[in-house]
Amino acid sequence: MKRIAVYCGSASPADSRYLELATEVGRTLADREIGLVYGGGRLGLMGAVADAALAAGGEVIGVIPEALVSSEVAHRGCTELHVVSGMHERKLAFTELSDGFLTIPGGVGTMDELWEAVSWAQLGYHTKPVGLLNAFGFYDHLLAFNRHMVEVGFIRPAHQGIIIAETELDLLLTRMAAHEPHTPIFAMKASDL
Repeated sequence: MKRIAVYCGSASPADSRYLELATEVGRTLADREIGLVYGGGRLGLMGAVADAALAAGGEVIGVIPEALVSSEVAHRGCTELHVVSGMHERKLAFTELSDGFLTIPGGVGTMDELWEAVSWAQLGYHTKPVGLLNAFGFYDHLLAFNRHMVEVGFIRPAHQGIIIAETELDLLLTRMAAHEPHTPIFAMKASDL
């Protein structure tokens, strides 16, 4: 993987572990010579992951909607800063610019990005790994809900492993690098669905 899109929050939670985690992610990607593609902001976990990657000499590509640039939250220190018209274009750029997706803690926007990456993988719009760093048990309930969707039958057996979840960053990156694409819905016959 030459570049990974990192999805995370633009907030700075009171618990300092979250900003420390974002810093670890940015530094680790740079140390592994993996470019960072992210939301282009300078605040919260987004800013921390970008700053850490830049400080470690890494490539940082921000993708930010025009409206957020106008709000003065854009990170002007990125290696490249792509300004797009809206959120749909932003997520498409994440997919086009990266070789995989890594989600760390975040809020509603982070969930939107994660689920789109999962949905697009399931359908066959991309064959890239979708990683979820479940640090501090942050995503325990989300992973339980994903298992529930599998058990009920809303996620097919061929797609139950799309989300690659780990609690340790190094193991997650190793598993993402070893990712083998599944059979997407677009390649299935109606009888398989």
